[in-house]
Amino acid sequence: MAQLILFNKPFNVLSQFTDDQGRATLADYLSAPGCRVAGRLDFDSEGLLLLTDDGHLQQLIANPSHKQWKTYLVQVEGTVTDDAIAALAGGIALKDGPTLPARARRIPAPELWQRTPPVRTRKTVPDSWLELSIREGRNRQVRRMTAHVGLPTLRLVRTAIGDWSLEDLLPGQYRALSVNMPARTAAPKTTHSPRSRQRRR
Repeated sequence: MAQLILFNKPFNVLSQFTDDQGRATLADYLSAPGCRVAGRLDFDSEGLLLLTDDGHLQQLIANPSHKQWKTYLVQVEGTVTDDAIAALAGGIALKDGPTLPARARRIPAPELWQRTPPVRTRKTVPDSWLELSIREGRNRQVRRMTAHVGLPTLRLVRTAIGDWSLEDLLPGQYRALSVNMPARTAAPKTTHSPRSRQRRR
């Protein structure tokens, strides 16, 4: 059995347990001896972060060759147009090469927790939301994709990685699962899901 932790990473928290600059880290919210992060999340992004004590499971989640879908709710500056959705879905030509086709759709403002500090918006410029799913893990990829179509990202929340999702976890909360890893080539199966709601400051 592999241990998998689903953590809702708050805004401005590092995806690691230590920092020599005094910034908030995972250690401020949970203790997970032997677990490593499987796929990082930027300091200024929020949402689902996975940790595991199993190296094979970590690779299945984090290695781009496995093309796990990662889903984000994205608040952008400007109005999401049909042309922007089509461009995001078809692939964006970034400086480090074209992205794979994504799943993109315009959505109403979702019901999310209040971010601390709140997003700065301009009264004269509208903002809107989209749901974007990608199968890659390039540095700040979602932000670069939306900027390319003229929609700077204001807030970025990851809600799902593969079959795992945030569900009702609030920022700073986590849920521990036991995952059956029967063979190196088999897909992992979640067999047990005890809940843990610890939050430390």
